[in-house]
Amino acid sequence: MSSGSVVMKTHRRLFPNLPEVRRLGLATRGNTHLPAEAILHAYERGIRYWNWCGYEDGMSRAVGELGTDRGKVILATQIQSSGRDSLLREVESFLELLKTDRIDIATIYYLETREEWTRLREPGGVLETLYELEAEGTIGKVGITSHQRRLAAEIAERGETDLLMIRYNAAHCGAETEVFPIASENQIPVVAYTCLRWGALIESQDSGNSDHRVPTAAECYRFVLSNPAVSVALMAPNNRQELEENLTLLDDWRPLTGERLQAMREWGDWVHDHAGSFP
Repeated sequence: MSSGSVVMKTHRRLFPNLPEVRRLGLATRGNTHLPAEAILHAYERGIRYWNWCGYEDGMSRAVGELGTDRGKVILATQIQSSGRDSLLREVESFLELLKTDRIDIATIYYLETREEWTRLREPGGVLETLYELEAEGTIGKVGITSHQRRLAAEIAERGETDLLMIRYNAAHCGAETEVFPIASENQIPVVAYTCLRWGALIESQDSGNSDHRVPTAAECYRFVLSNPAVSVALMAPNNRQELEENLTLLDDWRPLTGERLQAMREWGDWVHDHAGSFP
């Protein structure tokens, strides 16, 4: 993690052919309710890495409203198809809904087993088709999204993906030793998600320590971004108020250090052990 003498980088260029973006990104889920105007407000604040959930929502509408500014945004989405034909239909429907001619980053969604990866890598399968779409320019880069750190690290080490989207937060720090060194060595960008551990890190818990201060969402993102191995940390606010609270990080951009960093790690350990099942 960063020390007090280390500057926390504000921007990162993930790939030479894509725009440089702030390391704080924005994601939508099927149960979030950010309208297009909130998404475009985040754009004006400099949030240019957008991870779209695949359903019509405020982000899909905002993409269609970008006009000539479309090239300033990295648009990522999750691929759920398991075969070539369904993948081609999925991508075509995405482009139509988004009113764009390309997806900048397509990640295979929730890859959890080696058997699944073997199927996806079969000739004429999903991975081969994604790289065909990359070659023709419909897709910019191909990545994987997974909770399985060792599997993701193996794939990265073999050079079978352009990007890793990995769970990382104060309660789940295993990526620091299992994924980040390999990704850095192979120059593979890492996008971190579930930075709030599905909200548990910012909920008041009975930890038995009256001195503990529950962190804000911005502090949780600060913890993730303090690690230079993380290219982008994704926030997924439920509404405009949560978005504004998260964006306060932009006005106080610095790493967690010293006692506050240690307190965050201790709080994350407690949440991991006591705040419900989340392997």
